[in-house]
Amino acid sequence: MLTIHILSFSYKKGLPVYNNEHGGGFIFDCRGLPNPGRIDAYKELTGLDKDVADCLEDVTETNTFLKAITTTVSVNIDNYIDRGFSYLSIAFGCTGGQHRSVYCANKLAEILQQKYPVIEIEVKHRELV
Repeated sequence: MLTIHILSFSYKKGLPVYNNEHGGGFIFDCRGLPNPGRIDAYKELTGLDKDVADCLEDVTETNTFLKAITTTVSVNIDNYIDRGFSYLSIAFGCTGGQHRSVYCANKLAEILQQKYPVIEIEVKHRELV
């Protein structure tokens, strides 16, 4: 069974390091998306909060970004399933690892779970521990 590990992180704290059988994975940079953290009402919130999610979903760039990522990673997922691979990592980074990357990690997990109900998906938010 394929397990997909999805991680959100802050570029300020460095890139994630993965130890897995074949090193497969992606890192996506969310810093090109509008930053809800610059809005006073959202500074103390995270991408887990509905208000932040709504803010990001209202931006066309966010939807375009996630659609392109879904298309890109699906090529590998289909291939990995066919080849019997057991692990794929997908990481999303932004400045603080609190808003954009968290939202994108959760949203991609939701999209992929619907598209591939037979895979296992684990989501971790490195900076929200």
